[in-house]
Amino acid sequence: MKAPVPVIDSREAWAAALHWGFDTACSEGARCITCVDPSFEHWPLNDAALLQTLTTWARLPQRRLVLLAARFDEVPRRHPRFTAWRRDWAHVVQALQSPPEFAAELPSVLLDDRLLSAQLLDADHWRGRVALDRRAHLLLQERVDVVLQRSEPAFAVTTLGL
Repeated sequence: MKAPVPVIDSREAWAAALHWGFDTACSEGARCITCVDPSFEHWPLNDAALLQTLTTWARLPQRRLVLLAARFDEVPRRHPRFTAWRRDWAHVVQALQSPPEFAAELPSVLLDDRLLSAQLLDADHWRGRVALDRRAHLLLQERVDVVLQRSEPAFAVTTLGL
């Protein structure tokens, strides 16, 4: 039985909504999952169960995980498991950095390629919404697409040093 759509009213509820969103998108056969956040600082990307879900999903053909951020500086430090996972699944993950003019207005959003959307509307009070609604999904997707079209690759899989 599928878990009910979560309510986002705390930091823990935001993390639970993201888990639910990833689980739902992966189990429903989404081919593309798009994650948008200024820094992914408060996302549960280091969670072993989430990474297992993503691994199972990424093994399927034609899967793509798109990450869009203003910056990825904190991801290796805060999410070392995810950073290592990303190295192994680099062919599935596309990491993009938004242009500076969009960075301040970048939403915190999880979208699949169907109907699912989870959005943090108020980061100060941890309020947001999760929807399985075509209209809400389309509005968020259009907003994200505007930024994606102008973004550049970021968060290198490996760093070169001399």
